[in-house]
Amino acid sequence: MPEITAAGGQKAASVGKARAQMVFPAGNRNRKAARVQAGVLRWLVRIAAGLTAAVLLFLIGYILVMGIPNLKPSLFEWEYNSENVSLVPALINTVLMTAFALVIATPLGIFAAIWLVEYAKRGNKLVRLVRVTTETLQGIPSIVYGLFGMLFFVTQLHWGYSLIAGAFTLAIMVLPVIMRTTEEALIAVPDSYREGSFGLGAGKLRTVFTIVLPSAMPGILSGVILATGRIVGETAALIYTASSVAKIPESVFSSTRTLAVHMYLLSNEGLHVDATYGTAVVLLVLVLGINCLSSFIAGKLAKK
Repeated sequence: MPEITAAGGQKAASVGKARAQMVFPAGNRNRKAARVQAGVLRWLVRIAAGLTAAVLLFLIGYILVMGIPNLKPSLFEWEYNSENVSLVPALINTVLMTAFALVIATPLGIFAAIWLVEYAKRGNKLVRLVRVTTETLQGIPSIVYGLFGMLFFVTQLHWGYSLIAGAFTLAIMVLPVIMRTTEEALIAVPDSYREGSFGLGAGKLRTVFTIVLPSAMPGILSGVILATGRIVGETAALIYTASSVAKIPESVFSSTRTLAVHMYLLSNEGLHVDATYGTAVVLLVLVLGINCLSSFIAGKLAKK
């Protein structure tokens, strides 16, 4: 009797399994297809990441290999002339231009994002209009900003080709980037942080500046890093607004030349291509240094 019972149980189990396979064949096929699709997507992501890293390493390696042998002491003389084609005035102008543009654009972008996220009513038509406008402005070519800066700041306001005209033009150009990244960083802050602050009796303004902003600071700094990279590498907008005088500015209304414009003009002339590669190395080191510093600050803030 026990043997018959065991045999019957095995037979029932096999029959049940066969029925399950007959009832759910599509489910098994779907699971297999999902696993295959997931495996293909994983490999596509790995290939894309590998190609991106390879291209980046190739560009950095090419610049270093071609530029380091051309780093001569004459490139670092204080004054520029047609013989030494010194990059020091352009380097100082780049730092000044970046600082002025960020000082103008960063507070405006952060405060605009705070209004969009914290104060404006959800579903407001004005908020939607501002977001659409911001996303549109991110895709406009830089030469359009340069033409606007030349017509408005250089001509209409009579600032001439100057450091301040270039800084305001670049500030307008990077403002949408800072606004969007700051807005996304503020949205990512959990509402429980705000509710806890309100529950302790803090007001709206105090909550925003003591709770929300510090929590969103790493994301905000990411936007500032992107804006810095775009400012440092900009040429078209600055040629029309700051011009190309290779001299340390005496005031904010003096004409200037940044490292990117310096590289463009040297390569365009075709007489100092070796100095162009050396300047590219200095520009690369400057961008990497700014990014590493910003990432370090963002990491410290994230830990706090």
